[in-house]
Amino acid sequence: MKKLTSVLFTTIFLLTSAFAQSKDDQVCLDCHNDKTLIAEHGGKKISMFINGKEFAGSVHKEISCTGCHSDVNADDLPHPEKLSKVNCAPCHDQAVFHFERSLHGIALKKGRFLAPTCASCHGKHNILKSKNQKSQTFVTNIPSLCGQCHKEGTQVAKLANVSERKALQDYSESIHGIGLYKSGLTVTAVCTSCHSSHDILPHENPLSTINRNKIASTCMQCHAKIEEVHLKVIRGELWEKETHKIPSCVDCHQPHKIRRVFYDANYPDENCMKCHSNKDLAKVVDGEKKSLFVDINKFKNSVHNQSSCIKCHTNVSPSKNPICLNSGKVDCSICHASQVDDYKISIHGQKYYTGEKTAPYCTDCHTGHEAQSKKNISSPTFARNVPELCGKCHREGLSIAATKDASNKGIIANYKESIHGRGLIQSGLLVTATCVDCHSSHRELPKVDPRSTVNSLNVATTCANCHLGIYEAFKSSIHSPSFNKTDKKLPTCSDCHFSHEIERVDLKDFRQSITRQCGGCHKDVTSTYFDTFHGKVTKLGSTGAAKCYDCHGAHNILPVSYTASTLSRHNIIQTCQSCHPNSNRKFVGYLTHATHHDRDKFPILYFTFWFMVILLVSTFTFFGVHTILWFPKAFQERKRIKALIRESENTHE
Repeated sequence: MKKLTSVLFTTIFLLTSAFAQSKDDQVCLDCHNDKTLIAEHGGKKISMFINGKEFAGSVHKEISCTGCHSDVNADDLPHPEKLSKVNCAPCHDQAVFHFERSLHGIALKKGRFLAPTCASCHGKHNILKSKNQKSQTFVTNIPSLCGQCHKEGTQVAKLANVSERKALQDYSESIHGIGLYKSGLTVTAVCTSCHSSHDILPHENPLSTINRNKIASTCMQCHAKIEEVHLKVIRGELWEKETHKIPSCVDCHQPHKIRRVFYDANYPDENCMKCHSNKDLAKVVDGEKKSLFVDINKFKNSVHNQSSCIKCHTNVSPSKNPICLNSGKVDCSICHASQVDDYKISIHGQKYYTGEKTAPYCTDCHTGHEAQSKKNISSPTFARNVPELCGKCHREGLSIAATKDASNKGIIANYKESIHGRGLIQSGLLVTATCVDCHSSHRELPKVDPRSTVNSLNVATTCANCHLGIYEAFKSSIHSPSFNKTDKKLPTCSDCHFSHEIERVDLKDFRQSITRQCGGCHKDVTSTYFDTFHGKVTKLGSTGAAKCYDCHGAHNILPVSYTASTLSRHNIIQTCQSCHPNSNRKFVGYLTHATHHDRDKFPILYFTFWFMVILLVSTFTFFGVHTILWFPKAFQERKRIKALIRESENTHE
């Protein structure tokens, strides 16, 4: 009943506060929005400035100032200089209840000046939701927030009754801290995950989340199956026979210092190197001599330098002599399960597991004992080196390229001349696309496969990894399947820009070829374009004349009837003004793709054309016949005149 009353009170309180917010808040901010407003408390000057914009973006934006400062009457100002402390309980009764019984709350009641209040952690007028990344209580910010008091060297850490003096430092080096800071895992444990947010109690208190009897359930919020794992390890004997001796989590995993556990290998690398340091050590595989020499220095500088031989070469036994005889290939899935799963699906993996010798394996790309991180500049998988790595098999002239890439001549050569290749090789831009950015690192599949990243159904989202803004415009265009529900084939990125030959769109070659590309689908419209002034000068070689995408847009193409279309009534003047600055409504009123061949769409133009044709033909026919008929008469007249001239000459003689 008490909880129900509290909920009803809170609801009514919020509704009435929200109603009055705009009026009361403005009255308060008339004074408190002044950065120079200062009050004096206990001999100290304190700023009374409140940032109205921050408050408007806080979780309390629906609550007016007087909703928290209940002893202020907006109609009776100025209010008393000293106000009562804000009481958070009317809205957050459970949180306040837990806080008041916590170590923090008890210290605050005793008047300890270091004791935190609600505002110490949550802020005052700029409080944000804990799911907001800018919030002090967002999961990644929690250690820093708690560290304001509990890191080494602070006044709190120096208190005599505080046993954990390096809590933040130890946490940052623990498996939880590494997960948060290095891997960015927001699901990793932070201070509040173990100690709770408000009910922070000493571990001796039976109600504490870190009490010996409760620590297991606290840890199992994340490590749900850990009990089963421990049962397997100790075979249930201790749990059944000596239950009072069952260790708690922190007996083995020290609080704040929890580390990832690595067990020492039972066969040291030095024993392996007794044989494998010999450069002449080799074995014959399928008639070929294969070196078994391992350069220990390269291995120690590799990405696997924290590992040991038998962690990768698991199918060896110290009881054998030598222990690695016929040990077989290393199973990389022990550590790289998802990558190996993708590899098995890929065309490389399919070919490899069917026994094709030319199919690449993990070590063909990543090398063996000297494998480097892809961030290492000398690694074959470093972004700048990827085209050369793939080119070992896919460069034109090689046997693999001849059989597998027969339809794609000169893949590597074309890539180097493309905008992506020039960006990588000539400009040194490591953010430009390489082979793995489009085809993926381990899951390479033919483009006809629906699972392929370069399949027509997926290529747009693949390109969106770099060209997100263009993709967002494209997916709401007439060419996008999410917008245009048609059974016809819709163009995608590679249809206009190709795959390995991608050019800069502002170059002459691209501008001249775009009409042919658009014409592949829009033949009728393209033919009428070439009847226009733009089309005619384009045929003559002009790259400055407007092309399809100059008017219709490149990736945001929409029907003219749509307001957002570049050719809609609302936008067409601005579109034309990009080339014709003096464009106006009359200028854009002409029919751009009009043709006298289309009787149904342009009947007036059609009949006008044929009227003029008939008129011209009739006129030229009439005068042509007239000329032909007049020709004999003119010939006779010419003869008659010549005869008269001769007769006149004879008379004079």
